[in-house]
Amino acid sequence: MDVTTLEHVNDVELRHLAAMAAIADEGSFGRAAARLGYTQSTVSQQIAALERAVGGPVFDRPGGPKPVRLTPLGAVVLDHGRELLAKAEALADAVDRFKAGDGRIDIGTFQSVSNVILPSVVRRLREKHPGCDIRLSEEEPEQPQIGDLDLLFYDGRLDGDVEHRKLLDDPYLLVAGVGTFPEGPVPLERLDGAPMVAWPLTCDQPLMEQALARSGARPQVVFRSAVNDTLLSMVRAGLGSAVLPWLAIHGADVPSDDRLRIHELRPSLPPREIYLHWQAGRTQSPLAGRAVEIAVEVAAELAPPQART
Repeated sequence: MDVTTLEHVNDVELRHLAAMAAIADEGSFGRAAARLGYTQSTVSQQIAALERAVGGPVFDRPGGPKPVRLTPLGAVVLDHGRELLAKAEALADAVDRFKAGDGRIDIGTFQSVSNVILPSVVRRLREKHPGCDIRLSEEEPEQPQIGDLDLLFYDGRLDGDVEHRKLLDDPYLLVAGVGTFPEGPVPLERLDGAPMVAWPLTCDQPLMEQALARSGARPQVVFRSAVNDTLLSMVRAGLGSAVLPWLAIHGADVPSDDRLRIHELRPSLPPREIYLHWQAGRTQSPLAGRAVEIAVEVAAELAPPQART
């Protein structure tokens, strides 16, 4: 392409093409001006600017009542111009939908949040923004990284260039088979040497077990699994008891299981802290901002019930 031609074509504006398309559809400058809400002189000026940019007339103007007609050059310009106008309209629509909360959001999560908090977050997001694209990934690494995620749930605060919002304190409770311990709260010393099934030593688990040890309770861990349902199956089988955070207990619907009992611990252990993180300095999409608001609302609605006695 000739460099001079390219330079002139770069002067073409969407409003020039919109005026041209309206004239071609209506057959006259006057009717096109009325459709666009412009004066006829304004439309004429836009077409004049377009013709300067493309280097020739785009309409034959027979005058009188006869409709204007596209020139051969005008037919080429209008054909490509309609494509550009359609793409611009699609872009404007996409921007409007993005601002309204549609688009894609990538969220990192872990087991307890996936079972208890995220279902409500996802449902409310979809109710408000049915066209949104929600992508979830569930991992429980020892050193999680936000990477390309928009939001990341984690049981603890992350180091690095991140911002966070604390959602809730998640207290630890004892889950045991019926009759394993007397009804009511269980003193921590009763766990010393007792068989226990537990999570692997990742995330908040080491802190919890260290708190047990400082209180003089060193249970005998006979099985470790990162799957809550597996641990609870072993408790039902009589392999040992489990100290689990309330979200895990609630997500597995333990309160409705007649084979299990939930006991408070005395003294209580420091609760697990649930945080929502996002990259510092990154402009959040409206969808991500709304997801944070909903997560805070859902967490506020959650209140650990009294242990079943």
